[in-house]
Amino acid sequence: MALLVVAGTAVRVWQVARIDDYTRADAIVVLGAAQYDGTPSSVFQARLDQAHKLFQKGVAPMIVTVGGKQLGDNYTEAASGKIYLKDLGVPAEHILAVETGSDTLQSVEAVSKALLARGKSSVVLVSDPWHSLRTRTMARDAGLSAWTAPVRTGPAVYTRESQAHGIFRETFALLWYQLTHYSADFTYTAEQ
Repeated sequence: MALLVVAGTAVRVWQVARIDDYTRADAIVVLGAAQYDGTPSSVFQARLDQAHKLFQKGVAPMIVTVGGKQLGDNYTEAASGKIYLKDLGVPAEHILAVETGSDTLQSVEAVSKALLARGKSSVVLVSDPWHSLRTRTMARDAGLSAWTAPVRTGPAVYTRESQAHGIFRETFALLWYQLTHYSADFTYTAEQ
């Protein structure tokens, strides 16, 4: 029975990873990733580029960047994401930086609180494909109408090994979240 639950969850992670939903929403939410003194890592840059593409297509009038910072950092993930998007030409008034959250659950809860306080409740989530189902589940649990448009470029999707690692990791992270409603973010081993 346990094997069927794990296998079924892995299949769902894989299925949702393949969905690109460009339905109009109140906001595009970019889940944070590593940044280096204000410069997004390659993983984060791929996510920001996808959000920019969605913004240009008119999917939502606002992009939300989210993520805190590590001890000693000069920038939060959210702030470095906002700077990057402004450099791509997104007007600052169309970017909301939610500068809290050190894991997916904290970030999603912070975004939900910020958007609901502004009367906004529908979001398109941008992250790595394998992260989509867990992120969407958390966002819906936090009171948002959520769907996904994951990245199709970057280190998380370069190789079969990184794809298998992502599916494996997210299968167990999602099961942990569904059982406990606690975060299950573990150190990510792909180059960031």
